[in-house]
Amino acid sequence: MIHFKIVSPERVVYEDDVDQITLPAKEGEITILSNHIPLVASLHAGELVVKIGDHFIPMAISGGLVEVQPGSQVIVLADTAEKVEEIDEKRAEEARERAAQLMKEKVVEAEDYAALAGKMEKELARLHVARKYRHTRKAPTIQNE
Repeated sequence: MIHFKIVSPERVVYEDDVDQITLPAKEGEITILSNHIPLVASLHAGELVVKIGDHFIPMAISGGLVEVQPGSQVIVLADTAEKVEEIDEKRAEEARERAAQLMKEKVVEAEDYAALAGKMEKELARLHVARKYRHTRKAPTIQNE
């Protein structure tokens, strides 16, 4: 088992003992299992999935850091993180559209463009997770065949 904790600036999003964590590292998607080597990696916007037995808990994150500590401890410090059931798909789509419109307009400062690109990446990650699990709006389970 892995003791997993994901924290955003606002709250502890999730904390529990889990079997596996799959997350979007900047170098590519990684899966962490029990007794993983120590690691610190940057994260980008995308889907983070926690697995406990046959149960999956999907979340959308917008970046941050993951630290894998000896003794099967994993901590994610996320810029933002939401469980799939917390995502308001309509609001995320509206925010993505606003960011896209602002990016089309003349942007003078590079920092403004980078901030809008980051916002777009965050909203696309939220939409991806929300739409992927739209029919369940809760963590799906694997059915044994």
